[in-house]
Amino acid sequence: MKPVSALDVVTEVKDLFSLPDIYFQLNQMVRDPRYSMVDIGEVIGKDPALSARLLKLVNSSFYGFQSKVDTISRAISIVGIDDLYNLVVATCVVDRFSKIPSDLVDMTAFWMRSVHCGVVTKLLGKQCASLNTERLFLAGLLHDIGSLVLYQIMPEQASQVLLSIRQDRRLLGGFEQEIIGFTHADVGRELLKSWHLPDSLHEVVGGILNPDVVATHKFDAQLLWLTARLIDDREFGRPIEQTLVELPDQTLVSMRLTREQIESVMEQAAVEFLDVFEQLLPR
Repeated sequence: MKPVSALDVVTEVKDLFSLPDIYFQLNQMVRDPRYSMVDIGEVIGKDPALSARLLKLVNSSFYGFQSKVDTISRAISIVGIDDLYNLVVATCVVDRFSKIPSDLVDMTAFWMRSVHCGVVTKLLGKQCASLNTERLFLAGLLHDIGSLVLYQIMPEQASQVLLSIRQDRRLLGGFEQEIIGFTHADVGRELLKSWHLPDSLHEVVGGILNPDVVATHKFDAQLLWLTARLIDDREFGRPIEQTLVELPDQTLVSMRLTREQIESVMEQAAVEFLDVFEQLLPR
């Protein structure tokens, strides 16, 4: 029997797309006040490969710290438990999904675009003085994760969608709804829920195609929508000037952003995202 909803899809692939034990251990610890930064640092430190990659990320140009961060405990004290946990989630998810075989997508290109989205969303968040910008990075990184699930579980329908949009991702949600009956955003929401990630993440990822319907975290969803629009247009060959002209003034006012700020962020991100990509997906 074929899945009839996004939840059915995620239920079917739950074991295939499970995350490592350290993720669930840390997920519990960061929400329990009995555990200190030292306790959390010790758990991360037991995984040398994860520790090394986290330190490389924290020392990348994306953070721009003047002095080198050489221990996990120092990384936690500088960027905070929540932010470092978000980097752990990012690393675990990328590891779990990066080697998934798929005839429908170039996985390197998929993750390059996802990292780019994460970096742009975080930088836009900084421009409009949003809190928890590391969470915005994670939302950007994971916003398209539902597509990977669809490629695996419903390859024929997913292929039909890709042929229909002819590389114009603005059309993606509409054709998914028409051909599959739900969207990659719906699948992403259900997958992040199954991993017990915060509402702030699964609501935002689930609302990327229509941020106005997001109840609690609408601002973050609007930022993520804007980021995806900017990167989709860039990859489709639309000049950024055209994208910026098409953005309603009221949308920019609500996000506390100017067109000049957005253009500056896109230029900065074009340089910085490659550094983050190299640390998240080491060759």
